[in-house]
Order: sequence, then structure tokens, then C-alpha cells
Amino acid sequence: MRYMFRMTDSDLRIDDSGDGWVLAGPAASRFTLVNEFLGYLADRRYSPRTVRAYAFDLLAFCRWLLGEDAQLADVMAETLLRYLSHCRTATFRGRPGGNVYSIRDGRSTGHAAATVNRRMAAISGLFEFRAMRDPGKPSPVPKGAARRQAGRAERGGLLGHLAAPRPASKLRVRQPRRLPRGLDADQATALLDSFRSWRDKAIAGLMLLSGLRSAEVLALKVSDVDIPRGWVLVTGKGDKERRVPVDAEVAGLIQTYLLAERPGADADGTVTGRLFVVAKGPNRGRPLTPEGLRAVFRYHRERSGVTAGHPHALRHSFGTALAESGTDLAVIQALMGHDHVDSSARYIHLAPAHVRAAFDDARARQRRQG
Repeated sequence: MRYMFRMTDSDLRIDDSGDGWVLAGPAASRFTLVNEFLGYLADRRYSPRTVRAYAFDLLAFCRWLLGEDAQLADVMAETLLRYLSHCRTATFRGRPGGNVYSIRDGRSTGHAAATVNRRMAAISGLFEFRAMRDPGKPSPVPKGAARRQAGRAERGGLLGHLAAPRPASKLRVRQPRRLPRGLDADQATALLDSFRSWRDKAIAGLMLLSGLRSAEVLALKVSDVDIPRGWVLVTGKGDKERRVPVDAEVAGLIQTYLLAERPGADADGTVTGRLFVVAKGPNRGRPLTPEGLRAVFRYHRERSGVTAGHPHALRHSFGTALAESGTDLAVIQALMGHDHVDSSARYIHLAPAHVRAAFDDARARQRRQG
């Protein structure tokens, strides 16, 4: 058993109530603070995807508390340290532990550092919310020394230089900084050639040639696409809108999909404004879901043999291509929808031609000097 006493996933689960994500199940009454916090995030207009991520991270913590026979009111710094240790040493399906190590990340047990840090951030936010409502109940999350710099979002804007560094959490796990990984030309070609429907070709084209995220593609409406002028209105993170040019070939794929393949309505006769919808089965005509999109790419990764052919890899390929062509960082930032130029600068390091040219220029200057 994974927990200290009998508990099934049905005791605690996350449900979509229609108004937002909530903690549900027979044991949910012990964690009412979680649902109040999730409602607070929704009131602050956090995106549904962000609220869902917080919900599932807090679900994992609450299930662990149930296994420890503990309440949220009992949580102290020592409790959080034990949970941190649990996250780093837990074994689960697909990772047997012991001397069996993953080739991809070198771990034999536990969750990835990014997953652990995300869970700890959700827990910190939960207790900060409680402390805001009731100052007599301070957050048990230990604070570390102040960070050297303010966060990326805080440094942006006209008054970004006035942002003061905030204390960092002592529960944060050291996380390796990895460069984004795109596909090379042969991989991208093999993956795109495996797509057969006009819908799937259009989706892949928007990711590879316009740099759209998965969520941005799924959120597109028919009215967002201006096919004659070759533009698409994209709603990115934080409900920020940007206009992105669309390649003429991709615009043609979208037009063909709209005319020849896209269902007009679902089985109930309901018409949706979403651009990309389910093409077959009982959900025909309903908006394509994140799970559906993942299933599409999972199938085509196996079909094409391109194991790295994830949606975000196509977006990274777009950013790398822009950097290799010498595109200005501000333009890359605008096209990719990055909050801060630091995110765009990562693609410069992925562009071998750009790095090689800079190296050759530096060596030439050194030779001239002496």
C-alpha cells in the first residue's frame, strides 16, 4: 500500500464542477480550504489551466496528508519537509526504483524537480491565502534568503527596475536549466508527413510555422483566423492577445479544413465557435480537448518514429528557426508571446549557425588585435 491506511483515489479526486475545478469525494470535507483557495484563484481570473494545475498538485498533497492521518491545520515546516522527502523518493508505476534508472532524466525514484517545485509553489500559495484571511495563522512554509533578482514578470514594464526581490522558499529543489529542444529538418518532415487529416495538418502547421502553444491552438475560434490577410488572433498566457502571421500554405490548410472536413455541429445540433473540433465518434463536432490533442500526437509519434515529436517541440523548432535567421529578439518575443525577453534569448543558444558566426567574428577580432 502506498498510504498508511486504506484509501482509494475515489476518497479524494478533482472534479470539474462547471464553475471550476474542485476537490471532491468523501474526504473532501477535511480540506475545505483547498476549494476556497481554488475559488479565489478563479476570482482573480487565473486561467482554467492554471487553476487545474494547482488543483491536482494540492490533490497529491491532500492525499498524502490523509495517508499521514493529518489535517491542514496540523501542517508545520517539519510536515512539509517530510512531504518534500516523499516527493523525491516515491515509487510509482513506470519507475520501479532500486538500481533501475531512467535514461531520460537519470532518476530511479521520485518526481522530477520541476514537478516537486510546482507542488511546493501550490502549497505555499494555499497557506499564504490562509494567512491573508486569518493573520493569526501564519504560513508554515519556511522562507529563505531574498533572491538576487525579482522575477521575470516583475522585471517587465515601465517600473520593472523598482521591483524588489522577494524571499525564496527553502523548500525549493535545485532544478536544472535545460534549453528548449526542437526537431531537426528530417524529424519535422517525417512527423508532418504522417498527418493525414486537414485538421491535424493545420494544427501542426500553426505550431511549427507560427509558434503557437497547444492551449493557444485549442482556444482558437473560427473568427480569430483571417485567411485572406494571413493573420491569426492568439490568446496566450494570462489572456494576453497577440496577432501572429500565418504561412500561406497553413492558411490554405485551414481553409480546406473549414470547407471540406470540419463538422458544422455536434450530435445534439450545438454549434461551437472553436476552430478545431472532433471529427469522428460520439463527440463529433465538439471542441477538441487537450487529451484529444495529446492522443493525436501520440499516435503520429509512433507512426512516424519521431519520438520527440511533441507539440511544444514544434514551437521550439519555430523559435530556433527565427534565431538562426537572425531575427531580432524583440520580434521573437512578440511572435512567441513571451512575457520577458529572457525566454526568447534561450533560442539564440539553440541556433548553431548564429553561435558559430558570433564565434568566428570574435576570433577574427582577436587575430586583428594581435
